[in-house]
This record gives sequence, structure tokens and C-alpha cells, in this order.
Amino acid sequence: MHMSDALISPLVGGGMWVVSTGIIAYCSRRLRETMNDAIVPLMGVLGAFVFAAQMINFTIPGTGSSGHLTGGLLLSILLGPHAAFLVMSSIITVQALLFADGGLLALGCNIFNMAFPACFIAYPLIYRPIAAASNASTLRLLLGSVAAAVIALQIGAFSVVLETSLSGISELPFKTFVLFMQPVHLAIGLVEGVVTAGVIGFLYQVRPELFESAFHRPVCHALRHVLAGFGVLALLTAGVFSWFASSHPDGLEWSIGNVAGKEELEAAKDGIHGVFAAVQSRLALMPEYSLPEKDSAGGSGEAPVDTKITGKKDESWPAVSPGTSLAGIIGGIITLLIVSAAGFVLKRGVAKNAI
Repeated sequence: MHMSDALISPLVGGGMWVVSTGIIAYCSRRLRETMNDAIVPLMGVLGAFVFAAQMINFTIPGTGSSGHLTGGLLLSILLGPHAAFLVMSSIITVQALLFADGGLLALGCNIFNMAFPACFIAYPLIYRPIAAASNASTLRLLLGSVAAAVIALQIGAFSVVLETSLSGISELPFKTFVLFMQPVHLAIGLVEGVVTAGVIGFLYQVRPELFESAFHRPVCHALRHVLAGFGVLALLTAGVFSWFASSHPDGLEWSIGNVAGKEELEAAKDGIHGVFAAVQSRLALMPEYSLPEKDSAGGSGEAPVDTKITGKKDESWPAVSPGTSLAGIIGGIITLLIVSAAGFVLKRGVAKNAI
């Protein structure tokens, strides 16, 4: 669901930068009030895992499209909504800056669309009432996860449509665009809900103490096995499982293709769009999660629309690629470091306030 800069106007992009930055500031302040010692490493490792998981697109049968997990709901369940929003913001920023996955002008939109609905609507209003009780059954856990994931994806998809409409993108009429975006992201939400329920159900079995007081916020203990498990899984996902990603366009690309006749729109090459594109082309060391091609003339600088490794339609499947593995591992490590650094800064703020 990563939007490119071509889908939004400078006014909408700038406005959503302000909105997302404000939410980040709010979450940082709230996290200082509730942070404990164990949450920082858990934030870092889970950030790396979700970064890697987002690299794997799965095919949506009968559509010719694909989707990927967003991870916002999973992070909210394990970390609480405020920490989850900060981790999601870090992941999406790393994707945009280093891998040109989503535009820089659209960064505020992408953070809001993929993080806010899951962290502050679906998790507290849908998941917690259904599945967050300590004695929740497997069925309640599944229903809560699926319902929350579907709601989060539906709100996120509708936000994309609304932002493009407010930006005056004439190639994507509101009514037609929403008719393609909502159903395909309904299917993606169903898959994300089932996967989330599976992960949370497993953790309930092996580490039930992770969910003590989960109705309010999770109490995170120094769970070395959980950290090690997610760390190993992040490495395997980025380094190996990413080769098995679907080659079909993702839900956003597929919807754009059905409405506009092409999966990507061209952004203006001058003005604010041109400035952001130039900055991104210099910062993106591994565009589209692969090693830069030396025979390329430098590229256009325009951010791909959530292509990841799926942009190479002529590759065989599985697409065994050392470049993709390297990009995924580097991205996961950088995400872990950024999230951990932010967590330690917030933790120091807590310590100073306590003195």
C-alpha cells in the first residue's frame, strides 16, 4: 500500500507529513510514561521482523494481484499502540529512504495509512474487546485478529483513495478507484488476520506471560527466547523466504492498473515533486530491494509504487537473488538499529524524569 509521489499533491503530502509527525510526537510522549526495560529490544527485533515480512507478497487467487502483511496489528498486540506506531513509522521511513519503496513526499501518507488504522482504531476498538482477555479462546483470537486486520486494511485503502482524490489525480476517479481498492484489500486483510492470529496464538502457548495485562498494554519481560526467535525468523524471511514472493502487482498497483490502464503514474519532474525525487534517488542505495544496475543511466529518481522484488515480472519463481537477500538483511538491521536507538532515547527521558 506504499504510495508513490505521483499519487499526491504537495498540499496533501505536506499536510500528511504534519499529521504523521504530530502522531509520532504524541506516541513518543506517551511511551515515555509507560516504557519498561524490556520493550526496547523487543521493539527493535519486531521492527526487523516486520520489515522482512513486508518483502513477501502473496498471490490473491483469481485476481492477478498480490498483497503483503503490514504488521501494524501484530506490533500493537505485542508492544501496545504507541510503541507500534513508532516502529511502523521507522520501517516505512527506512523503506522510502534506502529502498525507494514509496515516495518521500508521500511518506506522511504512507505512515498514516499503514500504521494509524491498525494501532489506534483496529487494535483498541476491535481486537481488544474480542480477543485481548487473558482467557480468550482460539476462536475469539482468530475472530479478533481477522476482524481487526480487515478493518485496518479497509481504512488504510480508503485513505489512499481519499488522498488521491483530494490531490486531484484525474486518472483515478474516486468511485472507480474505491471499487477496486476495497475488495482487494479485504482479501489482504483476511490473510493478515489469519497470520496474526497464528503468531499470537503460538506465543500465547509458549510465552503467556508476554500478554499479562494485555487489555491495557503488554507487560514485556526479558524474553530471550522470543527475541532470538524473531531475530532468526527475520533473517530467514529477508534472506531466503523473500525469494518466494509473488510476481503479481500488489493491491495498489493492481487497482491503479485496472483504473488508469498502467500500474504506475508519472510524477511531475519539476517543482516539489522533482526535488523529492532527486533527493530520494541519491539516498536510495538499493532501489527495489536489489543491487543497483550499473548499466542504468541513473534512473528517473521516481519512487516505485510498492514494487519490492515484484517489479521484475520476467524473473523465474522462486526468484533466487543474493541482492534481494542482502537488501532485506541490511534493511532489517538498519530498522533494528534505528528503532532501538529511538527506544533508548525515550528510555533515557524516562530515567531523567524519574530523578
